[in-house]
Amino acid sequence: MDFALTDQQEAIRAAVAKVCEDFPDAYWLKKDHDGGFPHDFHKAMADAGWLGICVPEEYGGSGLGITEAAIMMRAIAESGAGMSGASAVHINVFGLNPVVVFGTEEQRKRMLPPMVEGREKACFAVTEPNTGLNTTQLKTRAVAKNDRYIVNGQKVWISTAQVAHKILLLARTTPLEDVRSPTHGLSLFYTDFDRKKIKVHEIEKMGRKIVDSNELFFEDFEIPMEDRIGEEGKGFQYILEGMNPERILIAAEAVGLGKLALSRATEYAKTRVVFNRPIGKNQGIQHPLAVNWVELEAAWLMVMQAAWQYDKGLPCGAGANAAKYFAGEAGYHACEQAVMTHGGFGYAKEFHVERYLREVLIPRIAPVSPQLALSFIAEKVLGLAKSY
Repeated sequence: MDFALTDQQEAIRAAVAKVCEDFPDAYWLKKDHDGGFPHDFHKAMADAGWLGICVPEEYGGSGLGITEAAIMMRAIAESGAGMSGASAVHINVFGLNPVVVFGTEEQRKRMLPPMVEGREKACFAVTEPNTGLNTTQLKTRAVAKNDRYIVNGQKVWISTAQVAHKILLLARTTPLEDVRSPTHGLSLFYTDFDRKKIKVHEIEKMGRKIVDSNELFFEDFEIPMEDRIGEEGKGFQYILEGMNPERILIAAEAVGLGKLALSRATEYAKTRVVFNRPIGKNQGIQHPLAVNWVELEAAWLMVMQAAWQYDKGLPCGAGANAAKYFAGEAGYHACEQAVMTHGGFGYAKEFHVERYLREVLIPRIAPVSPQLALSFIAEKVLGLAKSY
């Protein structure tokens, strides 16, 4: 079996890294302090053609697979951008996949090119305060009235809503008590983000200040009928087209961030002299870093397998969840060890590794918790009883 990247894939990795060179450590350090969406980074990625890596060529994209997208997202995180850079473009890679798969030809031509070209930014609104990952229990309602839907409700942990022009929204069009299955009666929409009808409250958080997270309140928000994706009531099935790719991509980002932290820790261990010898000569420093390398290499193989399964149209739920779980843990261990290797300086912002540790909690927690990923594998792979 050949595990090497193809020439095309290696060229993608190198080209993305080249774009990221214009955004050095000092850029991300300042952004981490000041906040504010990295519009210049987003534009650079759009101008280089990377925002539409998975969008078909006829709609302005590159028509490549999740495998190539995973390579791209790892390269962004590994460049020094971490989750700050990766999250700035994350939704552009997987978020509109339901439009590609289930949208009409008119919708694809209208919705995809502006995102690919960087003229429009989108946010992805599914999670609600009282349902969390229990998506089938969503309470936000979209009620059909004449030629549009009227939406009322609430969403939480919605990234990039401060700068979004569009919103990909999952809402209940049939009350839960009126459907045969909780997965029925949810509909998917991609429409304009009307700030007169959507109140946006930013959530202060410990890391990734550069990319906002928000709570949204919908008050008689109107959506034209032509902005519904696919059939009414089948939105839950449609967003599944985005869930496995998202798990794969965030796993790739966790590997990239972990590799970045490991490289910084290794370099510091080579140059930091204590008791007249580099600390990297001590097995107490060497062995944990070596374990990090092993875990990250294994995690990357899991990412590539899951991406290959998805691109081949094979079942990839187990692979995507396993890759997300293991990469999240491996990335976290590497970032934690990078701080510990730096000792007291690991707590100083100028060495960057403390930011990596704060940011790596994102792929460890989201978009699915480690526990739910393990529950999926226990139930779907091992055949054990459903535990939730």
